[in-house]
Amino acid sequence: MLAYILIVLAAYFLGSIPTGYLAARAKGIDIRTVGSGNIGATNAMRVLGKPAGIAVLLLDALKGYAAVAWICPSLLKIFNGPEAELETLRIVAGIAAVLGHNYTCWLKFKGGKGIATSGGAYLALAPLAVGVAVAAFILAVLLTRYVSIGSIAAAVALPATVWCLPEHDLFLGIVTTALGAMAIYKHRSNIKRLMAGTESRIGKKSEMQEATK
Repeated sequence: MLAYILIVLAAYFLGSIPTGYLAARAKGIDIRTVGSGNIGATNAMRVLGKPAGIAVLLLDALKGYAAVAWICPSLLKIFNGPEAELETLRIVAGIAAVLGHNYTCWLKFKGGKGIATSGGAYLALAPLAVGVAVAAFILAVLLTRYVSIGSIAAAVALPATVWCLPEHDLFLGIVTTALGAMAIYKHRSNIKRLMAGTESRIGKKSEMQEATK
């Protein structure tokens, strides 16, 4: 039980680091007040530019990967946790990291949408499923030029692939389905903008970038 508690707390606080918010703050911008208002990599890219957006994307993904691949086994070993439950604990660590990103305690429990952090966690848990999800994301974005549609496509493809894996774990399948549903729910504002025809496409310059030319 102690191992579970420590792993959940460590993974949550790692995931809760608001990288997009911090990157924008370093430039004197509150990212929550510009663009879509989201602290994730897509809005960071729109507001801060590609280099900063890519850095935020990689760091957000690293949070998920580190929680599953490094923090979980390390704490399990330090506190003599149950080795037989390592796989379950890795999944729990991934959940905690994604929840930390989506509901960060540092910003009144308002965070990102969890796509990059989920991707990082699943790179350690189910790399093949991540590959399929990334392919779905790229294909959807190329066809529509909407990052939000790509993210939703990835949120559907990831759990679908996990369930189709011959060695899939029931708990992992259930968790992945729940995380995919949460990711789609977090995109509800994007879905509304898509339906209204006001969602930003790739290639459209943000108001912030136009203002700072």
